[in-house]
Amino acid sequence: MRIKRETISNLVFVLILALLLFTPVGFHARVLVSKIFSFSPSELNKEEQLLLSSYNWELSGLNNETFDFKNVEGKVVLVNFWATWCPPCVAEMPSLQKLHADYGDQVKFVMIANDEREKIKFFLEDKGYDFTVYFETTAAPKQLSSTSIPTTFIIDKKGKIVIRKTGAANWNSTSTRELLKNLLKQ
Repeated sequence: MRIKRETISNLVFVLILALLLFTPVGFHARVLVSKIFSFSPSELNKEEQLLLSSYNWELSGLNNETFDFKNVEGKVVLVNFWATWCPPCVAEMPSLQKLHADYGDQVKFVMIANDEREKIKFFLEDKGYDFTVYFETTAAPKQLSSTSIPTTFIIDKKGKIVIRKTGAANWNSTSTRELLKNLLKQ
């Protein structure tokens, strides 16, 4: 029995599709695609910039230490919701790490994980990331709620959300750095 060329090409297509969907190869391919299509986030128009109504939000760190979000009131803050199982989240992490390396002493990075603590610890160690990761203990302020990850917010010193970005982004861009410099001067 002779197999048709069309049948072979269909089998190859199904095999490639299965590799991309159900194996670690596929995860890494989705991370790569997310990196390729990650662009610099845009600042919200003035009328779209919401003011945080409350800083009442309790978080816990990797070692269960408590963190009160009220401690960042009056500071420039970057809040990022992410998980290790999310390809767009993993794709944007190198740019967030570079930004954190340069601004971590001036901007408060609040990285909120939606994952298991042990997986987060391993991921951070494996990748060499040194930002602090938190877990939600209480619900986020309504202006920071999101059902998608990654979602990232940049908040100015007055509590206005100047960037709200869902999906992977290049956070280490010139425009993001300029925005942070301007926000820190205010």
